[in-house]
Amino acid sequence: MRPLLLLVLAHLIFLAEAKGGAGSVAALNDDVLGLIVFKADVVDPEGRLATWSEDDERACAWAGVTCDPRTSRVSGLNLAGFGLSGKLGRGLLRLESLQSLSLPNNNFSGDLPTDLARLPDLQSLDLSSNAFSGAIPEGFFGKCHSLRDVSLANNAFSGDIPDVGACGTLASLNMSSNRLTGTLPSDIWSLNALRTLDLSSNAITGELPVGISKMFNLRELDLQSNRLTGSLPDDIGDCPLLRSVDLRSNSLSGDLPESLRRLSTCTNLDLSSNELTGNVPTWVGEMVSLEILDLSGNKFSGEIPGSIGGLMSLRELRFSGNGFTGGLPESIGGCRSLVHADVSWNSLTGSLPAWVFASGVQWVSVSGNTFSGEVLVPVNASSVIQGVDLSSNSFSGKIPLEISKLLTLQSLNMSCNSLSGNVPTSIVEMKSLELLDLSANKLSGSIPSAIGGKSLKVLRLGKNSLTGEIPAQIGDCSSLASLDLSHNSLTGAIPATIANLTNLQTADFSRNKLTGGLPKQLSNLAHLIGFNVSHNQLSGDLPPGSFFDTISFSSVSDNPGLCGAKLNSSCPGVLPKPIVLNPDSSSDPLAQKGPVPVGGRHKKTILSISALVAIGAAVLIAVGIITITVLNLQVRAPASHSGAALELSDGYLSQSPTTDVKSGKLVMFGGGNPEFSASTHALLNKDCELGRGGFGTVYKTTLRDGQPVAIKKLTVSSLVKSQDEFEREVKMLGKLRHRNLVALKGYYWTPSLQLLIYEFVSGGNLHKQLHESSTINYLSWKERFDIVLGIARSLAHLHRHDIIHYNLKSSNIMLDGSGEAKVGDYGLAKLLPMLDRYVLSSKVQSALGYMAPEFTCRTVKITEKCDVYGFGVLVLEVMTGRPPVEYMEDDVIVLCDVVRAALDEGKVEECVDERLCGKFPLEEAVPIMKLGLVCTSQVPSNRPDMSEVVNILELIRCPQDSPEEELG
Repeated sequence: MRPLLLLVLAHLIFLAEAKGGAGSVAALNDDVLGLIVFKADVVDPEGRLATWSEDDERACAWAGVTCDPRTSRVSGLNLAGFGLSGKLGRGLLRLESLQSLSLPNNNFSGDLPTDLARLPDLQSLDLSSNAFSGAIPEGFFGKCHSLRDVSLANNAFSGDIPDVGACGTLASLNMSSNRLTGTLPSDIWSLNALRTLDLSSNAITGELPVGISKMFNLRELDLQSNRLTGSLPDDIGDCPLLRSVDLRSNSLSGDLPESLRRLSTCTNLDLSSNELTGNVPTWVGEMVSLEILDLSGNKFSGEIPGSIGGLMSLRELRFSGNGFTGGLPESIGGCRSLVHADVSWNSLTGSLPAWVFASGVQWVSVSGNTFSGEVLVPVNASSVIQGVDLSSNSFSGKIPLEISKLLTLQSLNMSCNSLSGNVPTSIVEMKSLELLDLSANKLSGSIPSAIGGKSLKVLRLGKNSLTGEIPAQIGDCSSLASLDLSHNSLTGAIPATIANLTNLQTADFSRNKLTGGLPKQLSNLAHLIGFNVSHNQLSGDLPPGSFFDTISFSSVSDNPGLCGAKLNSSCPGVLPKPIVLNPDSSSDPLAQKGPVPVGGRHKKTILSISALVAIGAAVLIAVGIITITVLNLQVRAPASHSGAALELSDGYLSQSPTTDVKSGKLVMFGGGNPEFSASTHALLNKDCELGRGGFGTVYKTTLRDGQPVAIKKLTVSSLVKSQDEFEREVKMLGKLRHRNLVALKGYYWTPSLQLLIYEFVSGGNLHKQLHESSTINYLSWKERFDIVLGIARSLAHLHRHDIIHYNLKSSNIMLDGSGEAKVGDYGLAKLLPMLDRYVLSSKVQSALGYMAPEFTCRTVKITEKCDVYGFGVLVLEVMTGRPPVEYMEDDVIVLCDVVRAALDEGKVEECVDERLCGKFPLEEAVPIMKLGLVCTSQVPSNRPDMSEVVNILELIRCPQDSPEEELG
C-alpha cells in the first residue's frame, strides 16, 4: 500500500476514535472514510471533489453524493463526466448502504475490484466510457445480492465474458464496445430476469448457444459487430417480450427460423451484413409490431413477400444488396407508417409501383435493379416525399412533369436509365430540390434557361445528347457545389456567371463543343477542387490563380486554342523563358532537393547492417516511385474522366446506400444516413485537409446527422483493382471492428475516383505527438505502454483475419480523445493488383526505417512478420521518442542499433525519452525494449507472432506476484 494512502487512513482512524461515536455515528464515519480513501486514488484535475473533506462527520453535502434521508447513509454516488482518472481502490467497499454507483465518462483505468458487485444493497453499477482494461474478474458476478443494472460499455476489457449465471437479479447487462473474445457462455440464457443484453462491438466468436427461450423477460438483444457464426437459434421466437433484435455485422448463415413469427411485440429486427440465405417467408407479415426491418447485405433470394404490406407500424424497410427477384409488391404502399424504403442492388423487375410517389414514404431507393417502363407519378402524389433514387435501371419514356408537384422533394436521381425527351423546366425550377441527377440517359434539347433554385447543390446532366448553350441563369444557383454537363453537344461559351457560384467545388464541361475563352473571374472560386473542360474547342489562356496554375493537363487537354504553361503552348505576346543547362553537370537536378555533404568521399563512415539495408531500400523506393509516376501518367493522359473529383457531389449522391457505378457509387456499412452535411466546402476542400500519405489525401467532413468522418481520396486510381475486386476487399475491411482500429464506414467508387470513409479520430497522429509536441505535453510512460499494447492488439486482430497492414508507421497511428491508439490505413495494399514488390514498397512502405528487410529480396514471401518488424520499430520509437532513422551530415543512425548497443552495455535507461525525466519503471523498460529488438530480427522466423506479442506485453505490464508501485 502506498505511503500517502497509509497516512490518510491513519489520520482518518484517529479522527474516528477521537470523536468517540458509536452506532450510526461510527457508520457515518465509515462512509466518510471510504470516500476519502477512494479520493486518495483519484486524480481530480478540475477540482470537482473539492468539497470532500475528512473533517466532515457526514458526506451527504459532498458533490455527487446522495444519502438515504432515513438513515443518512450514502446511498448514491454519481460522478458522471467529472473528468476523473486513477483507479478504483477498495475505499468504495466501505459504503455498505450504497445502492447506485455511477462513474461514466471519466478516465478511470486498471482492473475492477473483485468485490465491488458484492456490496449488499448495490442495485445499479455504471462504469461505462472509461479506460478500464484487463479481464473482468471471474468472480465479479459471483455473489450479487440485489444488482439489477450493470454497464461496463466503452472500455478496454479483454478476455472471455465472465460467468454471470449466479447474478439472477440482473435486469440490464451492457458490456458493449470492449475487446471481449471467446464464445458466449452457455449460462448467459439462465438470467431469466434480464430485460436488456448488449454485448455489441466486441470480438465474440462461435455460435449462439441454444436455450434463449429461457429468457422470457428479455426485451432487447444486441450482439451486432462481433464475429458470430452459425444459424439463428430455432427458439429465438420463444421470448415473448422481445422488442429489439440487433445481430447485424456478423457472419451468421442459414434461413430465418420460423419461430420469429411469434415475436408479435418486436419493433426492430436488424440482421443486416451477414450471410443469411433462402427466401423471406410470408409469415414475416405476422410480426405486426415491426417498425424497422433490415435484411440488407445478405444472400436472400426469391420474391419480396407481399405480406409486408400488412405491417402497419413499419417505418424502415431495408432489403438492399441481396438477390431478390420478381416485382416490387404494390401492397407495400399499404404500410401507412413507412418512411424509408430501400430495395436497391437486387434483381427486381417490372414497373415502378404507384406507391413510390403516392404513399407517405419520404425516402425511396430502387437503384441497381432492372425495372423498366415509364415512370408515372399518380394524381394523388405524396406531399411529404423528400428523396427518390431510380438510378441504374431500364426506365424509358419522358421525365414526368408531375414530379414538379412534389413540393418537398430534395433529391431526385434518375441517372443511368433510357429516359428521353427534354429536361422539364418545371423540375429544374423546384425550390426545395438540392440534388438533381439525370446523367447517362438519352435526353435531348437544350438546358432550360430558368434553371435551378437557391437550394440546388448538385446538378448532373452529363452523358446525354443536350444541345444549345449553357444558360447564364445558372449563376443564380447560389448553393451549387457540383456541376456536371459533360458528354453532351453543348455549344457557345462558358458563361461568366459561373464565377458567381462561390460554393462551387467541382465542374465538368468536358466532351462538348464549347468555344470562346475561360472567364478570368473563375480564379475567384475559392473552393474549387476540380474543373474539367477537356475535349472542347476553347481558346485563349487559362485564368490566373493558384488552382489553374496547378490544374492537371488532362483537365484542359484537346482544346487546340487554349494556351499556357500547362499546355506547353505560349500565349500570344508571351515569350518563353530560355532553359539554361549546366554542360558540366552530370547529376539529375530533380534528385538534388537537399544539401549535399561536402567531402563525404574522404570521410570514413562505418554503417551498420541495418543502415545498409535502409540505404538499399531507399534506392528501391526511388525506383518504385519513378515506376508509379510513369504508370500514373500513362493512365491519366487518355482518361476521359480525368477530373475524377468532378463525379463526386457534395454528399447528396443519393439517399440510399448506393448510387450507380457510372456516375458514382456510395456505400455506407451498417446502414445509417449516407449524406454528407450541407456544408459542401468541407468535402475534399484543401482547407479541411488532414494529411497526405502514400495512398492519398485525407479530408475531414461531416455527415448530415452531425457525425464527423475522415475521407481518404485515393491517389492510386490507375493501380486500383477492378470494381468487383475493389468492392469485395473494401467490404471485407468494413466488417473489421476493433477498439484499436480506425473504423471503415463506407466507400465511394467511380472508375477514376475512389474514396474511403473512415471514422474521425480527434486526437491527431502518434508521429506528431512524439516528435512535434512540447516538452510539457509529452506522453507519460503509462500512456506509451497503453499505445503500444493497443497497436499490438489491433495487429493481432488483423492477422486473425488474414490482413497484413504493410504500411505501419507512427503517422498511421491515430490517438482518440482519451489518448487511445487507433491504427489506420490497414489492408489498403489489397486494393492494388499484384504489383512488383519494389513498386509496392515505394508506394506503401514510404517511411524508411519501418520496412522489413525481406522487401528487398524477390524470393522471400511477404507475410505478417513484416508487420511484426514495423511494430518492433514502433515500440522503440514510442519508448525513446526518436525517429527510426536519423540522417546526419556523414552518417545514418538506425534506432535499432542504438538501442541494441545500449542494451548490451546495460544502459537501456539512457535510451528512454529524456522528457520522462526518469519517471518509468526499469523492470518494464528493459523487457519492452528487448521485445522491440526481437520483433526487428533480420530473420522473419525469429520474430514472434502478434498474438504472442500481446501476451508478452500483458505479462510485462502485470508481472505475477509483483505488486504495482506508484511512480514518482
